[in-house]
Amino acid sequence: MDLTATTSALAAAAGEVARLLPSRVLDPVLAGLLLRADGGGVELSGSDREHGVRLTRPATTHTGGVALVPAKPLAETLRTLDAAQVRLVVEGSRLAVRTPTARFALPLLDVGAHPGVPALPPVCGRISGAALAAAVPPVAGAASRDDALPIFTGVRVRAEGDRLHLLATDRYRMAFASAPWRPAADGAPLDALAPATVLAEVAKQAAGSDLVALHADTDRIGLSWAGDSITTALLAAPFPDERARKLMEAVIDSTVLVDADALAGAVRRATPYAGPHGSVTLQVEDSELRVRGNDPQAGESEEFVKATVDGNRLTKTFQARYLSDALKAFSGRDVQLRIQDGIRSTVLTSRAGADGVELTYLVVPMRTNV
Repeated sequence: MDLTATTSALAAAAGEVARLLPSRVLDPVLAGLLLRADGGGVELSGSDREHGVRLTRPATTHTGGVALVPAKPLAETLRTLDAAQVRLVVEGSRLAVRTPTARFALPLLDVGAHPGVPALPPVCGRISGAALAAAVPPVAGAASRDDALPIFTGVRVRAEGDRLHLLATDRYRMAFASAPWRPAADGAPLDALAPATVLAEVAKQAAGSDLVALHADTDRIGLSWAGDSITTALLAAPFPDERARKLMEAVIDSTVLVDADALAGAVRRATPYAGPHGSVTLQVEDSELRVRGNDPQAGESEEFVKATVDGNRLTKTFQARYLSDALKAFSGRDVQLRIQDGIRSTVLTSRAGADGVELTYLVVPMRTNV
């Protein structure tokens, strides 16, 4: 194999493959990046039997072929190169990475021992890259990072008519997004629990694509766009959403309409005063929100943010980081806070943007007000 490619494009693709592959495995083949060069360019792929990724990039192929090398060392080498073009050449038992002034050599792994990249399941439908990029990050951000409870590390992906619904929760907060969707004419029903980290990675990579196809069967879910694709094993049967539906059908005691960025800024400035529990308090006034922090050692903060208020004047205390994450999802827009009395969730919503994405975020208040 012998090819020449643009360094930045190859480095970005190698980095994307490497991020989805494990760095510590008993079998180094599973941490390998598979390069396949032919007249159409170069395909970079990898699979650890759970995830599978294929990315195609332009390249001038001098000699076609296949090579398997450690993914992370190759990605890191390409990332640090200054040269505009890079040449990859198989030399004996090494893959040489060449520029006009430097040469690096990585060991070749056994291509025959690689499990291969799983084929994509059948297509269920398509969504625009912009809508996917708007809907997935805030929802995936609400999923748990605790692998001990894998069901909460996923995003429920469900199609209903011409809308695609995404739902995730870590039990302390919940995010729900609904986006325009084009179901395939003969596509199977889509209702799956997908790893949040993988969906977030795809949303970032495919943001500029016109359309992203979603593929699914009983075992795997996949996404493909512009010659690239990622597949991953499903986590489990989708968690029931009846409770989530009841949470969103809240009995509201106070409704507050406020600029999301202004409120996020006030919460950010109150965070150094959030105390040992990391809490900030929102107090609903007649035409504003009072944002307070109180720490016996660091001191206290108080800031007022203009708002349109309808309903009772309530006081709620939240984990600052959870509230900040929720507000970040509504950046650039007005957000409506639908506040319930007691320790019931506060519901954050906003009007759909130009991409047609509707977003709802629930944050559970803390039991004790500051």
